[in-house]
Amino acid sequence: MNLIKDPISILLKKIAVPASVATLFQTLFNIVDTYFAGKISSDALSALAKSFPIYFILIAASVGVTVGGTSLIANSIGEKNKENVLRYFGQTIVYGVLLSIIVTLVGLFFAENIFSLMGSSSNVIKLGLEYTNVIFSGSIIFISVVALNSLLHAEGDTKTFRNVLILSFFLNIILNPLFIFGFGPIPPMGMFGIGLATIVCQIIAFLLILIRITKSKTLKNISLKYFYPNLTFLNKIFFQSAPISAALFMISIGNFIILSYASRFGELAVAGYGSATRFEQILLLPVLGLNTAIISIVGQNFGAKEYLRVKQSYYQAITYGTVIMLIAGLIIFVSADKIVSIFTNDVVVINYGTIYLKISALIFPAYPVYFISNGFFMALKKSSYAMNLNIIRNVLLPIPTILFAHFIGGSYKNFFWSYCLFNWIFVVLLLTFVSIYIKNNLHS
Repeated sequence: MNLIKDPISILLKKIAVPASVATLFQTLFNIVDTYFAGKISSDALSALAKSFPIYFILIAASVGVTVGGTSLIANSIGEKNKENVLRYFGQTIVYGVLLSIIVTLVGLFFAENIFSLMGSSSNVIKLGLEYTNVIFSGSIIFISVVALNSLLHAEGDTKTFRNVLILSFFLNIILNPLFIFGFGPIPPMGMFGIGLATIVCQIIAFLLILIRITKSKTLKNISLKYFYPNLTFLNKIFFQSAPISAALFMISIGNFIILSYASRFGELAVAGYGSATRFEQILLLPVLGLNTAIISIVGQNFGAKEYLRVKQSYYQAITYGTVIMLIAGLIIFVSADKIVSIFTNDVVVINYGTIYLKISALIFPAYPVYFISNGFFMALKKSSYAMNLNIIRNVLLPIPTILFAHFIGGSYKNFFWSYCLFNWIFVVLLLTFVSIYIKNNLHS
């Protein structure tokens, strides 16, 4: 693929489809975890749901590394600066290792307090820590995988990561019941087993991507000198990736707020909401794939100063995403109760999950503007814009959401109706802002 010359519609499909399939299997991986947690107990389902804001600290760090590395490497490829490509790749690896140390310490020391702040019962806290402690102990593996993958994404290769995630999904189906319930010499490990299965899959993913990276023509002249810490390049990576990580951390805060509100209605409400969101992520995959495509395509074209293609890429991605999400929203609306019943037989949990999904389905067509705009600004090396957008949506937006929910009754259902309303207000204003930014800053 030539990201600077090939037709944009074809590039969007070639990059977004494999990326969507990759994210599909990443989401299915999480659904497998949720399914087997439900086999343990409803408290285990609640613990897994409440672990998400904590786990998202690791996800935020990982995405920051890969998107920061991808955008800087892609820009260097567009500028035909081979030396910088190697420098940014090597220093992305170094940055990832340093960041993983910080993430591990934060996760291990503060997880219990976060569970408590969400109003969790003592048993839910115990189960949650069994899972998060093993996950954060393997932070370096998670972040190293995405650091390596940043080069592949910058080149437009989303197929390798897709194949690795497909393999991980099937491996997780085997390892989860094996580690949770035990077999032969392997003892039953419960929630700890879910986390351990994830770490084993990540180790295998790391080895496979490392093998693929060593065969890349881009790294033909790579040497150890590119992996010696370089403060200049580390500083650039930090200022490109840190705002993204901070922006995604805001999603964690947003989830924390929603879960805290849901906790007012009991652990079964949290279990219902958590089960529903796991499946909801599957239908968001095309938008996340378009987000990945935008970062690669816009990154290289912006580096090559092909501003017309930058604009065309953004608007075409928004159009494709909106049409797909209209269809996805319809699917999730008509099958909400059946979706939640995959994870549990508890009628109360199913009812709470169904209420959320039916309202969430109405927000689906709004998601492309939010996700693709984030990818757009990341590709332009305007990570601070992406951070600010996430602060507005995930930290500030819940304030009027909660206030309005109380105004119309304060029930579980009313909270999510309020959430739907303010998400739509936000994306209409966001699309207006991006259109004005493009008109004023990207002159052909």
